[in-house]
Amino acid sequence: MSRKDNLELLPEPEEPRMLTTIDSDAPGYPGDAYGISDEEARELRWPASPLKEILWPWGAITFALGAAFMLLVWPHINGYLSPVLPETEWAYESTGIRALQDSGLDGSGVHICMVDTGIDIAHPDFSNLTLAGFRDFYKGEHNLVRDVGEDSHGTMMAGLLVANGKFYGAAPGVDLSVALALGPSGTSGQEDRVAQAIRWCRITQKADIVSLSLGSDPGDGMGIQSETVLAVQEALDAGIFVVAAAGNTGYDTSISDVSVPANLRGVIAVGASTYGGSVWSNSANGSLLDPYSQENRSYPNQKPEVSAPGILLFSTTSTQIEPPYAYSTGTSDSTVLVSGALALILELHGTALAGDDGVIDSEEMEIVKRTLASSCSKTAISGSPHDEKGGYGILDAAQWASDIAFELNIAD
Repeated sequence: MSRKDNLELLPEPEEPRMLTTIDSDAPGYPGDAYGISDEEARELRWPASPLKEILWPWGAITFALGAAFMLLVWPHINGYLSPVLPETEWAYESTGIRALQDSGLDGSGVHICMVDTGIDIAHPDFSNLTLAGFRDFYKGEHNLVRDVGEDSHGTMMAGLLVANGKFYGAAPGVDLSVALALGPSGTSGQEDRVAQAIRWCRITQKADIVSLSLGSDPGDGMGIQSETVLAVQEALDAGIFVVAAAGNTGYDTSISDVSVPANLRGVIAVGASTYGGSVWSNSANGSLLDPYSQENRSYPNQKPEVSAPGILLFSTTSTQIEPPYAYSTGTSDSTVLVSGALALILELHGTALAGDDGVIDSEEMEIVKRTLASSCSKTAISGSPHDEKGGYGILDAAQWASDIAFELNIAD
């Protein structure tokens, strides 16, 4: 059979939904077969050949251009998807954060220092926020409060913590200091900047909590003898809680531990959980071995310590985007929720924890970590004592506060 390019589709008279391929030069069915005129019958033909010429190659080119266009405009339309994608509220409710807030807590009197790409302080959800401190370790422009991140990572993390507008963050009442120490790509870059930022949080800002939604693969970048590790240990020794991202390396079989500095014994390493209450598959796996002591890790310092929601969390982003909201995924987001939950608990029990001397020491920090481990929801890790990816379970802030009260013999 010879090939013809000028074929058309013609509906069958008895069943118009069935189309027959015909030669365009053929006369086709007469009009009376359809109960119409011959001219109207000719108009029933579907000109497949001209349509094919339109679709190829121009259709393919148009599709490719459209896909590229969507990638470019995605940040601008991302925020409009909130009615379609999951709301972030589930993250705050499922972790007991809202339950603590309903009792009147908002983190007041607790100082958190975030080390990140900065913050877009012009965001409307920060209209009631007065920064306790800002320091630029990237370019030294300390009077220019801004977010240098290409994806506004610092602004997104700050929103999860202190937003008070379109949505309500984990601890909007905290005193917040922001250290700009990560470059536009959101990576640690020169890790001495991160070390300097952590020391600023400790010495100048006198933070209660340092929140680190950052990290480096073990053995790469921030090594176990790095300045960042030393700065974190100095903060821990000073009674400052450090909460750090476990990392998003769960699929990388060459990486056998959580990120640095989350792998430090005293740090609370945070993995990510999903809307369905399971551990995120890409959350980093913790090692049994402590790389610093070369001994097996033990309760309550196995890594990671806890998981918290980190998938498609709705948050604030650059005010250069309209609307200035977007979704974010990763253990960075989970870290902020744990930092916020800890701020609520320190507002509630901080004085009792500090004791008569008014100082939180290593023993009292151990109480906080022990009660975190005991209070976690075990459903996601099938009831096991500890999981290499899910930690001691998913954050339950209300139970965490209750377990601390029990340890300190505080009446509810």
